[in-house]
Amino acid sequence: MENDMATLLARHSEALALFTERVHAVRADQWDDPTPCTEWSVRDLVNHLTAEQLWVPDLVSDGASIGDIGDAYDGDVLGERPRAAWDAAARAARKAFAADGALERTVRLSYGETPAVAYCAQMTTDAVVHAWDLSRAIGASERLPAALVGFALDEVTPYASGLAKSGLFAPPIEPPPGDSHQSRLLAMLGRRG
Repeated sequence: MENDMATLLARHSEALALFTERVHAVRADQWDDPTPCTEWSVRDLVNHLTAEQLWVPDLVSDGASIGDIGDAYDGDVLGERPRAAWDAAARAARKAFAADGALERTVRLSYGETPAVAYCAQMTTDAVVHAWDLSRAIGASERLPAALVGFALDEVTPYASGLAKSGLFAPPIEPPPGDSHQSRLLAMLGRRG
């Protein structure tokens, strides 16, 4: 179990580092550009991921519930310095998950009590997939690290069929010929790699 937790924390840290790399590659003229997430610009996508990271210390370290936090992270959380806002939020999330005993806790999410390990795995997968979205939007390399793709594929596969129903993801599509792990992951989440 301890080794599994160490692996999870390593993947989480790698996913945040990958997204950080992409955030720092956004040019000044790209913040309003579209992304594969049809409702979001580059800034909206980075804002979404930043807000998600801001929740982590409250939920994991402080034991707060979604209801306790309310709308604290709604709207623009990037301000005038989006890269710095992302960096601070990612550092705080990484620190919260890595704290002694953090992954053994239970967090209170919108859909109920959830083991912190499951929450961390979901957050890791979200960062991986959105790193691809951001890469495509800004013209960066879309190749995701194999360890992160494998992790995300293992995480998403058991519940992939229900993701489109949640409204958070596009319906799955047929993966392209060749069926690489990355293209299969992206297709499961309604993206054409």
